[in-house]
Amino acid sequence: MKSIKDKQKVAFATLKEKMGYTNVMQTPRLQKVVINAGVGSFKDKKKIEIVQDRLAKITGQKAAIRGAKKSIATYKTRTGDTVGMQTTLRGPRMYAFLDKLLNIALPRTKDFRGISAKAIDEIGNITIGIPEHTIFPEAVDEDLRDVFGMGITVVTTAKTEPEAKAYFDYLGFPFKKDADKR
Repeated sequence: MKSIKDKQKVAFATLKEKMGYTNVMQTPRLQKVVINAGVGSFKDKKKIEIVQDRLAKITGQKAAIRGAKKSIATYKTRTGDTVGMQTTLRGPRMYAFLDKLLNIALPRTKDFRGISAKAIDEIGNITIGIPEHTIFPEAVDEDLRDVFGMGITVVTTAKTEPEAKAYFDYLGFPFKKDADKR
């Protein structure tokens, strides 16, 4: 099984007929992977530290704390309160995380039937919502009280949605097989 980094090196040869590329530089590339996890319901500092620690184990780097931009009385939130964590992966950590996500984590998801093609936006990025962080092997033996979800955005240099879909198919993203067209 080829890794994503190895597939990127030969992407032009595979996609040039399908997409009509004439130059290697037209081939889409991965730019970064952004992982966001909300901790809005956690007011306890220990739980926030647990989420930050687990994200660090999963991604391989420490997550940055994101504060609230506005105070909202209904939610008892004040400006600057911790509402989430964010990690941006580039380079070798990005490739390692994507390999782990596609080959280990997503197949372990309960009732997983594939990613919807509608998750690709019009500028060539894909956003995947993960309901439970426990699908990652680093979090399996953890206590199940503090389960949290996360959003994973894969940013590419693709210019259009069909170009991004062909690129993600080539990289091995598991899309739904049914009629999931727009």
